[in-house]
Amino acid sequence: MELSPPLPTDSPMIDGAQVRPIDHLLLRGDPARAALDGRSGSYNYAELEETLGRLAGWLAGFGLEKGARVASWIAKGPVAALMPLAAPRAGLVHVPVNPLLKHAQVAHILADSGALLLIGTAARLDSLSPDEVPAGCQLHREDDAACAMSGGQAIGPSAAAPDGLATILYTSGSTGRPKGVMLSHANLWLGAVAVADYLQLTQADRTACVLPFSFDYGQNQLLSTWYAGGCVYPLDYLTPRDVMKLVDRRDITTLAGVPPLWVQLTELDWPEAVAAKLRRLTNSGGALTRPLVAKLRALFPQADLYPMYGLTEAFRSTYLPPALVDSHPDSMGRAIPFAEILVVRTDGGITNDEEPGELVHCGPLVAQGYWGDPARTAERFKPAPATSVYGGMAVWSGDTVRRDADGLLYFVGRDDAMIKSAGNRISPTEIEEAAVGVSGVAEAVALGIKDERLGQAVRLLIRAGDAAVAHAVAAHLKSELPNFMQPKDIVVRPDFPRNPNGKIDRVALAKAHGA
Repeated sequence: MELSPPLPTDSPMIDGAQVRPIDHLLLRGDPARAALDGRSGSYNYAELEETLGRLAGWLAGFGLEKGARVASWIAKGPVAALMPLAAPRAGLVHVPVNPLLKHAQVAHILADSGALLLIGTAARLDSLSPDEVPAGCQLHREDDAACAMSGGQAIGPSAAAPDGLATILYTSGSTGRPKGVMLSHANLWLGAVAVADYLQLTQADRTACVLPFSFDYGQNQLLSTWYAGGCVYPLDYLTPRDVMKLVDRRDITTLAGVPPLWVQLTELDWPEAVAAKLRRLTNSGGALTRPLVAKLRALFPQADLYPMYGLTEAFRSTYLPPALVDSHPDSMGRAIPFAEILVVRTDGGITNDEEPGELVHCGPLVAQGYWGDPARTAERFKPAPATSVYGGMAVWSGDTVRRDADGLLYFVGRDDAMIKSAGNRISPTEIEEAAVGVSGVAEAVALGIKDERLGQAVRLLIRAGDAAVAHAVAAHLKSELPNFMQPKDIVVRPDFPRNPNGKIDRVALAKAHGA
C-alpha cells in the first residue's frame, strides 16, 4: 500500500515551526511503523493514512457545504481516533461529544453547533428523541463509518489554511451550558508539536490514550504521539486494573491521566517489571498533591512525571519539567513552547515576583473564541497586555497565580465557581437547572467540596419544604446528567441566605457547607 505524497515544504512558519493542515499529521510517520493499535485491530502509518482518506471520502460524500459541523458520539476506536483528521480533510468541522454525556447535553451541543451530521452508536442514537435532533441533522451509525473505512473511496490531503476552523470542543463554564471552543488547524498542529517537544516523544513511544477524545488533552494524546511517529492505544477502561493490564500487554511508555486516576493506580499492586515499562506520566485536569507525587515517584521511579496546567481556550499553558518535581511539587511550571504566560494586575500591569495576578495566555495556541457566542467570547478573549511579545488576542483565564523569582508559577485560586471533579469541568448552573426541574424544589445551589479521590465532589443544596424531595431530585439527576456530575450528597434547606441585592449569598452557603 502506497503512502500519500510527502509533506510540501512551502507551508507557513509560525515561531520557527512549519504548520500544516492537521489532516497531514500521519504523513510524518514511517509508513511501516505502527500508528494505531487496539481491540479493533492495528494499523501502520501507511494503512492508517489510507483509512483516514476513506473516512474523509465517506464524509465528503454527504455533500455538506464547506465548514459544516459534523459531530461524533462514540467510544474509543479507529473511527473516534481518526475523526479529528477526517472531518477537516473533508472540509468539515469536527465536534466530538463526550461519550459520558446524556441526551440533554448532546441535544444542546447539536443545536448550539448547528451540526448537520451525527455519528453515534445505535444505542446512543436511539436515546435521542426526535425533538432533540436539530432539523436537517442526519444520524449515522458508527458501523457505517467503520464499513466505509475498510473499503471506501479515499481522498487525499487537504489544502486548508492554518487559521481555518478544524474542530469545536465543548467545555463547561461556571454559568450556563457548555460552550464550544473553536480550534484552528494551527492550534491543533502547534499543540501537537509543543507537547511532543517538551515530553521528548519519539517514534519508539507507545501512548495509552485513556482520556476522552472530547477533551483537549485527550485529543492531543493522539496528535502529539503521531507527530512524533509513535503508536497510540485507545482504551475505554472499566477499572484501573484495565490500565495496568494495557501497560503490561502493550509495553506502554506514556500515560496521561487526571489526579483521581493516579490515586486509583497507586492503590494497585503493580509488579515491578510492569511499572518499569512506563517512562512518562503526564498530569492534567487538576493539581497533584504532595502525597500523591510521592506515591507516583515511589511506584514508577523510572518514569518522568510532568505536571501540567491548561485551558481549553488555549490548549496548554504550562508544564513543570520532571527535574523540578521533587523540589517544587506545588508549582505549575513555566510556559510550554508557543505560549507566552503573563501574570497581570487588575490595572493591566505585570506583577512583581510573588505578587498574585491573573494568568493571561498569549500566542498562537490561543483559540478563536466561542462558537456563536460573541458576548462570552468578549469576556474571555481580550487584547493581550501591552508588554506581550505576541500581542493580538489573549485568553484571560480568570485564574489567580503567582510567579516566584525563578519564573515558576503557582496556582492561587479560581475566580469563577467552576467545579473540577475527576478532571471534568462542571457547570454548577447546569446541575442547578436540572434540580429545580423537580416539583417541590424552589431553588438550588451546586458547590464543589474537597474530595481526596476526585479533587472536588459536588454538594447540592436545595430549598424545599419537604426533605423527602431529595430522593426525587437524586433520581431525576441520574436520568438527566452524566455520572461525573452526580452530587455526592444533597442537602435540603428551608431557606437560602441573601445578599443586599436579594440574590442568593453563595459565599455564605459555601462557607457553611464546606466549599
